[in-house]
Amino acid sequence: MGGMVRTAILMAAMTALFLGAGFLLGGQGGIVIALLIAVATNAFAYWNADKLVLRMHNAHEVDAQGAPEYYGIVAQLAGRAGMPMPRVYLIDSDQPNAFATGRSPANAAVAATTGLIRRLTAEELAGVMAHELAHVRNRDTLIMTVTATLAGALSMLANFALFFGGNRNNPLGIVGSLLMMVLAPLAAALVQMAISRSREYEADRIGAEICGRPLWLAGALEKIDRVARGTVNMAAERNPATAHLFIINPLHAQAMDGLFATHPSTQNRIARLRQMAGAAGPWG
Repeated sequence: MGGMVRTAILMAAMTALFLGAGFLLGGQGGIVIALLIAVATNAFAYWNADKLVLRMHNAHEVDAQGAPEYYGIVAQLAGRAGMPMPRVYLIDSDQPNAFATGRSPANAAVAATTGLIRRLTAEELAGVMAHELAHVRNRDTLIMTVTATLAGALSMLANFALFFGGNRNNPLGIVGSLLMMVLAPLAAALVQMAISRSREYEADRIGAEICGRPLWLAGALEKIDRVARGTVNMAAERNPATAHLFIINPLHAQAMDGLFATHPSTQNRIARLRQMAGAAGPWG
């Protein structure tokens, strides 16, 4: 099943879960409330999520004069991908990591940590930034913003029902309301994480195509994963809801390939990239 098809199915499941929870917790009025919450939170996220995330991680914008190699790599890759040049940011953190944000390719930003730029070769850095540009081109940043806000709104809806009592006239009665209050936010988190893992694999694939060398990204992932395990990213620890944006989970309490993991196993990602390189021939 293709990455976009899988994502569409998971997004439909998230929407159905959200509306179903609204009905069980508040009847037809609950559906209306759920829709209003969803529209309001997603509208806010659509216009403001990129600014908020960059501010959370104390990212500062750089140009060709301030970071010539880093900026030049992003510019060259954007040209290869036929994309608008994104805004380029630097994060003062020793943990090697990177992320992309923005609601569309025309309003995108990519950010890398000082630890990433210091530790990677130019080729490895190109592999990482190609991965981030793939997220932008695939509109993963918008997809993940929508799913994160829906999951958050669903938790808000469940808390609202817990406080006011829920809809006892639903087909499942009070037991259904109680189960929905507990299970709906859990199910939403599972769907959100599944979408995140699916989009990482897809960004690895497209990113490898953009830079033309799957092994550049494979080598970068291996190095980032090894170093990140022993390096704390304080901004990420303070804002764990942004962990899914990074190329490697920046949190120390991370679970590999578990249901709630934001990223696939790094070894699985590397294996896929090496397989791509083998298919591409000796210059992969």
